[in-house]
Amino acid sequence: QSILNDVKRNGDSAVKKYERKFNGRKTSQLRVSAKEIKEAKSKISRKEYRAIGDLDLWLGITETNVRLRVQEAVKKTNIDPTGQLEELGVSTEKSLVPISSVGCYIPGGQARYPSSVAMSVTPAKMAGVKRIVVVSPPGRDGKIDPLTIAAAKRCGATEIYKVGGAQAIGALAYGTKSIPKVDKIVGPGGKFVNIAKLLVSDQTAIDMVAGPTELGIIADASSDPELVALDLISQAEHSKDTKCFVITQSKTVAKQIQKSLEKLIPTTERRSIIKESISKNGFIAVCKNQNQMIELANKIAPEHLELMVKNSDIPDTPIQRSLTEKITGAGLLLTGKNSPSAATDYLLGTNHILPTNGFGRTRGGLSILDFLKLQTIVLSDKGALNAILDPLKALTDAEGLPNHYKAVERRLD
Repeated sequence: QSILNDVKRNGDSAVKKYERKFNGRKTSQLRVSAKEIKEAKSKISRKEYRAIGDLDLWLGITETNVRLRVQEAVKKTNIDPTGQLEELGVSTEKSLVPISSVGCYIPGGQARYPSSVAMSVTPAKMAGVKRIVVVSPPGRDGKIDPLTIAAAKRCGATEIYKVGGAQAIGALAYGTKSIPKVDKIVGPGGKFVNIAKLLVSDQTAIDMVAGPTELGIIADASSDPELVALDLISQAEHSKDTKCFVITQSKTVAKQIQKSLEKLIPTTERRSIIKESISKNGFIAVCKNQNQMIELANKIAPEHLELMVKNSDIPDTPIQRSLTEKITGAGLLLTGKNSPSAATDYLLGTNHILPTNGFGRTRGGLSILDFLKLQTIVLSDKGALNAILDPLKALTDAEGLPNHYKAVERRLD
């Protein structure tokens, strides 16, 4: 809160002060220049740049389909099947309009996340947002990772800034001389970023709490213990505060998965992070029956939940329907052994910016819908006002708001 207050009062000088304090380097220019963008592109391989293009394409196709379906649904809401409202002199029109400006927070620090650029910038671009701002913490050299910069430009960002942490959220929410404020802030981050987003949400819209990664896996005797272990490891490597766990009905399966983890972790890359994450936050829950597994999964409501059980690879089987219809808490539900969360983090067309801390119970992943506003237009005539006059009087009297009634009644004199 003190950082946010300082940024609100002192703008750029406060932002630069906290960048120097937390990153140990003085920042003179917050905005990434055209020259820096050009230099960043020269430092990445063609293969990396093509991969970012593929990611942008896959997401773009998904978001276009979502928008078309939602637009069709919105159009249907404008049609009154009975015609009664139109006969009474009331017409309504609903449309989807893009938010004017958004700020996309891209984490840095322990790893680089150009994929998170595409996950936030691409749906904003597909929605038609005119001003798309990317902020990301610079490294010790005072620069943002080159691939992150290239991805931001490739996917449609209009501005890129070298700033992270709570000070970046404050700049986006309140505006500074260098960084004009935005209408909404989206993107994942650490606990300080998420707390800052919550603190500014009374003045600037935010997408969700998207904190450290969470992965739950429901496994049975048909599951491959090594694949389960590899999926847990793939998400645990993000940071030491990720939460990765397994839910099963079999003690034997639980022991097999435990043994696979013990075998794989000592020789894997990023093992110090993985080991601390799993030992501190991980668990294997052995439940009595399927209902107990479902209840636990919905109670935890993890960011990702994989169903690696018998026949879950086959669409529309009774067991798959039974689980997918009852499991409603996960931010993203993945069915079958060939739908790993590691793939959805990148190139299966779904978004990896997902709700954590149980917020999967109330919303799904970031999508084009987060960048669109439902605009409603109403037109009524005197006939419509006359038709509602008596019930309006009863309701305004009941609520003690007589001037509401008078404002309508006067139009009928």
